[in-house]
Amino acid sequence: MLLEDLGWDGYFEAFWKERFSGEEETAKPARVISQQRGLWRIASEFGECWAEPSGKLRGIADVEGDAAWPAVGDWVVAEIVGEERAMLHWVMPRRGVFSRKAPGKRVEQQVIAANVDVAFLVAALDMDFSPRRLERYLAQCWDSGVRPVIVLNKADECDDVGAHIVATERVAIGVPVLALSARTGLGTAALENLLSPGKTIVLLGSSGVGKSTLVNRLLHEEKQATRPTREGDSKGRHTTTARELFRLPGGALLMDTPGLREFALWNVDAGLVETFADIEELARECRFGDCRHDGEPGCAVRAAVESGTMDEARVENRKKIEREQEFQRRKSDPEAMQEYKTKVSRMMRGVREKYKQREKEGKQ
Repeated sequence: MLLEDLGWDGYFEAFWKERFSGEEETAKPARVISQQRGLWRIASEFGECWAEPSGKLRGIADVEGDAAWPAVGDWVVAEIVGEERAMLHWVMPRRGVFSRKAPGKRVEQQVIAANVDVAFLVAALDMDFSPRRLERYLAQCWDSGVRPVIVLNKADECDDVGAHIVATERVAIGVPVLALSARTGLGTAALENLLSPGKTIVLLGSSGVGKSTLVNRLLHEEKQATRPTREGDSKGRHTTTARELFRLPGGALLMDTPGLREFALWNVDAGLVETFADIEELARECRFGDCRHDGEPGCAVRAAVESGTMDEARVENRKKIEREQEFQRRKSDPEAMQEYKTKVSRMMRGVREKYKQREKEGKQ
């Protein structure tokens, strides 16, 4: 297999020649295609094998955090050290990185997929359909430099596909929206037209939306296990437990991922502007430049909500994501935390002075 078949292009070639051209005798570029418990499966011109991190790579991860570890889709510098075994020394610079905040209380980046060209954001046309969840995925995509495509699956189980397409297009401004059935094959030809040799596509979505069924459909074989959703609420069950990169018959590279039960965004300031471009445009007409769209006079966004031309749930979701991002900045940036504490302190001091003034006026 050629490196180009795995997605290698001029971007990675230029970096390799600049940094590793003198190590070609022992070091080889390889792509991570899966990961399991501290081991990485890599593919290159030498074939496939399992690899483990070198002491150098462990040291980098100890300093820089979990995001420094190889992720599926990464290009790495590998050294063959035995039969079907390799050592990983470096992770090459990434592009098109889809991340989230690591689950739990840690404020740390978790890389879901690296070196991605397109993200198929899969939503199911059943009881679990959520435009608000799609907005979160879109914000992370735009901020990551990954081109999104909305895939509305289970069209064969929906009585009003057209209404769902319209609702999706309202939140996914300028983004292609495709309705299909991975189970029956209905509409999948339009999706296959978006697949190009050497390009990497990642499937993202909640459990039960049909990502594994879609992988099998595009691979033309039953590679991934599938399970039905719960009938009562359409909630999914995890079938894919690890991220894995497949090469499709036409030459495109498809990455399947486990369903994301928790999806806390990671540094999506630019992505918010792109995702909520309609709100951004309205905000320019607000009377105050720092309008929070929360009852201020002359607020164009509130006026649009009240007139019915803007969905209030969309406005509230944007505010919610902004609050999450602000909290994340304070937790990870000491200067931002100090600025927040100073702001709160000034506000509380103003409140105290106001009450003292009222007390004085009451005694007079």
